[in-house]
Amino acid sequence: MLVRKALAYTGGWLFVAMALVSPLDPLSDVLFSAHMVQHEILILLAAPLLVLSRPIAVALWAFPRGWRRFLVRFFSTGWIGRFWRRATAPFAAWAIHGFVIWTWHAPVFFQAALRHEDVHTLQHLSFFVSALVFWWAIIRGGEGARGYGAGVLYVFSTTVHTSLLGALLTFSRQPWYPAYGGSAAAGLSALEDQQLAGLIMWVPAGAIYLLIALGMFAAWLEAVGKSAGGAAVRFRAPLPRG
Repeated sequence: MLVRKALAYTGGWLFVAMALVSPLDPLSDVLFSAHMVQHEILILLAAPLLVLSRPIAVALWAFPRGWRRFLVRFFSTGWIGRFWRRATAPFAAWAIHGFVIWTWHAPVFFQAALRHEDVHTLQHLSFFVSALVFWWAIIRGGEGARGYGAGVLYVFSTTVHTSLLGALLTFSRQPWYPAYGGSAAAGLSALEDQQLAGLIMWVPAGAIYLLIALGMFAAWLEAVGKSAGGAAVRFRAPLPRG
């Protein structure tokens, strides 16, 4: 278990580095399709792996015992704890994540991110943080694997609406973001670059969402099966003799 968490934590930060400090980052200034790959890496690979690693529980051990108790009490009972519980309720997290994705792909906001570095940083940060909140709510919900049944529906509905956005980008007859003028080096016009970005969001990203949903569904079936098996054993247990 600890090895899996360590691998998930390492993999999550490696994907963050791949998205933000690899050659993919300067390429995203030229190609919208590369920018889309950045976002999908942060949302679909880095964020769920970091959530699976449960880094907060481990990080608390870096503090003295008194500080650990204070932090746990503060985040459990303070206003931050209340806000976090409300934000990570599955429907709220699903709505926040969906709102962030659709809002930033509106031309006025995406163009602003391309023209202003501070806005661009905010865009990446909001994609990543909203994805962390979403996957935390779905994967680390209070019911554990037994709550994955509902989580599958939230992941599937996210697949549907992000695939719809990808399809809109793919079938649009004009570029949404004039700041991307295409790339002669890549042999892509602005419209072709946008169509490729839409396909990335629609097909491979949608496939990853579906794979995660299937994995959660399998874990839910296993958890339900164990619960049912345990209940059956208790039901069939012989009565004590007097």
